[in-house]
Amino acid sequence: MNYWNRALCSVTRRKGKSIILFAVIFILGNVIAGSIAIQQSTDNVEKKIKHQLGATVSVDMDYEKMMNESSDGQLSAPSGLKIDDIQKMGQSPYVKEFDYSISGFIQMKKVKGYELEQKENASMGVAMPNHLSLKGSNLVEPLDFKEKKMKLVDGRTFTQEEIDNGKAVGIISKKVAEANGVNVGDQLVLDSVTMDYKQDGSSEELYTQDHPIEIIGIFEPVTLEKKKADEKDSKDMNQQMLETEQFNTAYLPNGAVASINKAEYEKGKIALPDKYKNSDGTEMTEEQLNPVTPTFILKSPEDVDAFKEETKAMVPEFYKLNASTDEYDQIGGTFKKMSQISGYVVLLAIGAALLIISLVVVLFLRDRKHELGIYLSLGETRAKVMQQIIVELLLISLMAMCLSLLTGNFLGKMVSDSLIASDAFSQVDSGNTSGLMTLGSGASLSNLTMEDVSSAYEVKFSLSYIVTFLIAGISTVLLSAILPLTYVLRLNPKKIMM
Repeated sequence: MNYWNRALCSVTRRKGKSIILFAVIFILGNVIAGSIAIQQSTDNVEKKIKHQLGATVSVDMDYEKMMNESSDGQLSAPSGLKIDDIQKMGQSPYVKEFDYSISGFIQMKKVKGYELEQKENASMGVAMPNHLSLKGSNLVEPLDFKEKKMKLVDGRTFTQEEIDNGKAVGIISKKVAEANGVNVGDQLVLDSVTMDYKQDGSSEELYTQDHPIEIIGIFEPVTLEKKKADEKDSKDMNQQMLETEQFNTAYLPNGAVASINKAEYEKGKIALPDKYKNSDGTEMTEEQLNPVTPTFILKSPEDVDAFKEETKAMVPEFYKLNASTDEYDQIGGTFKKMSQISGYVVLLAIGAALLIISLVVVLFLRDRKHELGIYLSLGETRAKVMQQIIVELLLISLMAMCLSLLTGNFLGKMVSDSLIASDAFSQVDSGNTSGLMTLGSGASLSNLTMEDVSSAYEVKFSLSYIVTFLIAGISTVLLSAILPLTYVLRLNPKKIMM
């Protein structure tokens, strides 16, 4: 009888010991399978959400750092980004496409911006000024439109001639167009007003200035579709702020925004000379006057960390790199923690399996030493005897692991659902899941919430889950066979048979 037949007979005839070994491997396999299921599911939801958010990186002002390092509480404009540095960053192998945007901000007198309803505005506890954010572009089709964050509903985007000459043409939101009764082809005069705010809380209008632009396009923001059955019509404060910022954004060529900024500066430094100077009394530089926000579209969300590491030396002081995937990093702490814990559990379970299976098999082999001694005394090689032990162990292990694939996946789903229910939504209550980063990126923000991430999380069977578990399980079983095999090597058939 060859060792294959002997192994099969040994497993079937020693039912009690086979069941004990099966139970040990089955229990440990459930722990390993459940942990692998959780770990792979958290990795999958991270990849899925980050691909939905896109691979966009922008360089924005770090207002928090400016406030922390400000001695008198007054913010002074940082040195600003240089176009040459932006172009160097855009030459990175991780970058698919990039644009840089000169930004501006005007408070308007007669021209109407998008305003929240009175009830919504009151719930925010702040009065939103009638304003318009100017977002310049160096591309004929701004990246927000290329990346489907904004949808052009009427008109067109820029021509290369308009970009090169900085022509006063603009693309505004449908809400702003309807509020002011303008259509594509009309001229909209942006009447900026400069106010002097007194220490007693009163304000005084100093002057107004007109900036006529031709409307060449009208857009609407593309919002993330909500699929939650319990979603109410009322919006939270972050969603209200996001909508206000999106609708009150106008896209212009970079040159047009620079011209408006310069006109505002020339008149403002006469009326309010202290406001339009640096804290040390020097005149504002061109970079400070025209703050530039570069936006880099990377080839893959997996390239974000590598791109940040490569370019952080080129980012000047009081600026920081903001990635679209940072939103997940801010609110996905529960899932990252689950992934770490499951990784630790996998390692502990494998270590426990190595020890327990090794000891159980060694104890069983001690009871079979006379059987093994007979094989050796009849001329069977030690290699064949060891192969028989391995085959017996693999037969029982494969049956236990195949069953563990099913029950372990179910166990992982129950554990992760329990963790999400108890931990993740407590973060929601504590206000850690606002889903809103900073207003530095303007209209290109999304509104990711913890509920979005939780709804995308799913523990399910996949080929990678099955392959990973089987590789981990079989490797553990084979490693646990080392100690029993050394016991076989030390057997002396002469002593056993005496």
